[in-house]
Amino acid sequence: MTRQIIHTADAPQAIGTYSQAVRVGQTVYVSGQIPLDPATGTLVSGDIDAEIRRVFDNLAAIARAAGGSLHNAVKVNVFLTDLAHFATVNSIMVEYFPEPWPARAAVGVAQLPRGARVEVECILHLD
Repeated sequence: MTRQIIHTADAPQAIGTYSQAVRVGQTVYVSGQIPLDPATGTLVSGDIDAEIRRVFDNLAAIARAAGGSLHNAVKVNVFLTDLAHFATVNSIMVEYFPEPWPARAAVGVAQLPRGARVEVECILHLD
């Protein structure tokens, strides 16, 4: 199968040697997103809610560019520098992902790029 690189200006540009997403067949692998503002490339300021929403907005923009939406998510991986924010991720995630929920992992990490407190990646399956 042919790999298709997914790119959109509605999500932050890659800050390393990776693509925003790669589509192979009906599967889209979306790279981890931190709370970068796509227009400025800087971390959003504010509370953890704003950071989590920015991450999900970035993922949604990439999903749209791939021809889908977060409704197509089958697997989500959440990385948090403080697992005390796990409940906040859950409460915001229901605004972006419908039931039945995708499979998910949440992992506590020591550090994330650019000092972010949250990073999320996902896999989509397009119908």
